Amino acid sequence: MEENQFIEGFAMRLTALREKKEVSAREMSLALGQTHSFIHGIESKRNFPSMLNFYYICEYLGVTPKEFFDFENENPEQTGDLYKELKKLDAKSQEYFLGLIRDVNNRPK
Repeated sequence: MEENQFIEGFAMRLTALREKKEVSAREMSLALGQTHSFIHGIESKRNFPSMLNFYYICEYLGVTPKEFFDFENENPEQTGDLYKELKKLDAKSQEYFLGLIRDVNNRPK
């Protein structure tokens, strides 16, 4: 992935996750202890966060860094919650739910 494409994808993903959380860029910036324009600067591709700020952004959004970069996953916070719950199940129960999910995903729409 080219650098410009990466920055564009990063900015778009941040915007999508922030909007899904129904919070303004200003509100999120201030909640992170930054200036009021911090998030807007990232979303408009003028700035890029440090690694530490990126982790704070992920924590605020309720996603892991891996989930943040899973651009195809529109609901990473729910996927993470689902994964945490599935890990608590025994192998037989996990197999049952995996079969159920596959069945639901293969149904005609």
